[in-house]
Amino acid sequence: MKLGMVGLPNVGKSTLFNALTNAGAESANYPFCTIEPNVGIVSVPDERLEKLRDMYDPVKFTPATLEFVDIAGLVKGASNGEGLGNKFLANIRDVDAIIHVVRCFEDDNIVHVDGSINPRRDIETIDLELVFADIAVIERRLDRVKKAMKGDKSLAGEVDFLERLKDHLSEGKTARAFDMTEEELASLKETPLLSLKPVIYAANLSEADFTNNIENNEHYKVVCEIAKAEGSAVFPICAQIEAEIADMSEEDKAMFLSELGLETSGLDRIIKEGYSLLGLISYLTAGQPEVRAWTIKKGTKAPQAAGKIHSDFERGFIRAEVVSFDDLMACGSMNAAKEKGLVRSEGKDYVMQDGDIVLFRFNV
Repeated sequence: MKLGMVGLPNVGKSTLFNALTNAGAESANYPFCTIEPNVGIVSVPDERLEKLRDMYDPVKFTPATLEFVDIAGLVKGASNGEGLGNKFLANIRDVDAIIHVVRCFEDDNIVHVDGSINPRRDIETIDLELVFADIAVIERRLDRVKKAMKGDKSLAGEVDFLERLKDHLSEGKTARAFDMTEEELASLKETPLLSLKPVIYAANLSEADFTNNIENNEHYKVVCEIAKAEGSAVFPICAQIEAEIADMSEEDKAMFLSELGLETSGLDRIIKEGYSLLGLISYLTAGQPEVRAWTIKKGTKAPQAAGKIHSDFERGFIRAEVVSFDDLMACGSMNAAKEKGLVRSEGKDYVMQDGDIVLFRFNV
């Protein structure tokens, strides 16, 4: 999973990125501090994997990973190349989802690029630049399809869809908010749109907001309203708190978060939201050589899941020997689970479930 962190200059984006990844990206109180995208790769916390490591004592332990990309701050006119716009937009095309960091705290010592704190305006600024870039993409595709339609009238439906989508975007609305069929959505795979990417709004609050009550923050309420209207995810976070706990021991971190009424760190919450938003799950492979987590889409069938390990596994798929994590833990060992008949033999039509522990049988 690859998440791109975006936001206007000076909203706390790079501070949050540094805290989440310990990547050491430069962070300072002036616009365009981030020019080239910084990349940080973090392990996905999974208690199930930890328990399997205790059970098997493997030579190799490989959790799933998450890639964060800290993308340059955006300003008005980016779609026309203003600021670092072209570079910014190109970097967004490569990510699976967007983490939009929105400033929801007041601090006279940290300048805002537009001079005041206004989440609705800030979100609209970035959304509009993505929309403008998408309009240009749709216009180019429309021109191609219209030319092709002169010799192929069956393309009339595609032209109609693209024109409706263009009209929608021209009203300043994102592609996420456009009502389309599964078939129409699939047709856009060859024309990836920036404003169609799933969004998680990270509402950057002050530490005082968490100490008191985040629901009292009017800026945060605005972000929640916008997220709800477009079906996006949103969660409150404090970049400063995340920076403070980044180097703490797990025990100190848990105590610190507990005092603030938080059960988990911002990183854990982002991962959870990201998996949910993108419809991802993990299946596990376990043995003395290696304990490992594999990330797949919900609904993936066994042969395609096997292909995540190696293409030969999918090509020569015979069956999957599957036991649920809970059943394995209850039995205490794989042999005990087999004796109780809890290890199932599944065929090509089996849909993988989150937490499945699998051994794939194949022949090539």
